[in-house]
Order: sequence, then structure tokens, then C-alpha cells
Amino acid sequence: MANETAEARIPAHRRRFTRSQGVVLLVIALGGGLGAVSRYGILRWLPTAPGHFPWATFAINVLGCLLIGVLMVLITEVWTAHPLVRPFLGVGVLGGFTTFSTYAVEFDELLRPGGVVVAAAYLAGTLVCALLAVLLGVAVTRWAVSRKES
Repeated sequence: MANETAEARIPAHRRRFTRSQGVVLLVIALGGGLGAVSRYGILRWLPTAPGHFPWATFAINVLGCLLIGVLMVLITEVWTAHPLVRPFLGVGVLGGFTTFSTYAVEFDELLRPGGVVVAAAYLAGTLVCALLAVLLGVAVTRWAVSRKES
């Protein structure tokens, strides 16, 4: 990986990398755009009042993590997926859908006098629920696949 980074400084190597990875970068960008637009729509549909728990971002991040768990089982254990499925859906769509930056900004905004308890609940609750969502997505998908195979 370090050699690839160093070689990217050489124009001929950069062109070769762009040709070989250009499609991957394109599908990530397209997927990321779809995910980000979806997130934006949900955040506009379910706005958060200042000082209140940001339920929309919380739900987006937890749902995104659940879907990442499902996707990873399906494309690594169940299907022989096209090489662009994981970059498009995992990195692109779900990466654009979930949001650490909004989570961090909302946490910071909650760190005001009287909002520390809500901020702590948001900080810890999102982390715990997101991790549990990934595990649940993996477990339920594996269970569903095993029942289908029986």
C-alpha cells in the first residue's frame, strides 16, 4: 500500500491507477450521492429541535449499520457478487447514508448547559446501538439464509 501511494506521485503510475480504479471510484461516488441525498431527505423530513435528542441522525446511523451487517453477509457468504457491488452499496450508498460528521456536530451542539445528559446519551447510545445493529444484521441474515437452505 505504501508503494502504491509513493508510485501515485509518478504521472504514468497515476494514469494507470486511474484507468484501473476509475470505475470503482465512479460507482462509489454515485452510491455516495444516493446515500447522502437519502440521508438529507430524512433529516429534512424529521428535523431536530435545538437541545433535543437527534432521533433522525440516530435512526439513520443505526439503520445504516444494520444494513451494512446484512450486506456484508450476503456478499461475502451467500452470493458471488459482482466486484462493484460492495463499493457501490457498502462504501457508496451506506457510507453516504450514515454520517459521523453530523453525529459529531450534533453531539457538540448538545454540549451546552442543561444538555450534557442528552449529549452523553446520544454519544453512547449511538455507538452501542450502531454496533448492536451490525451484529443483529449479521445474525438475522445468517439465520434467514440457514433457514432457507434447510
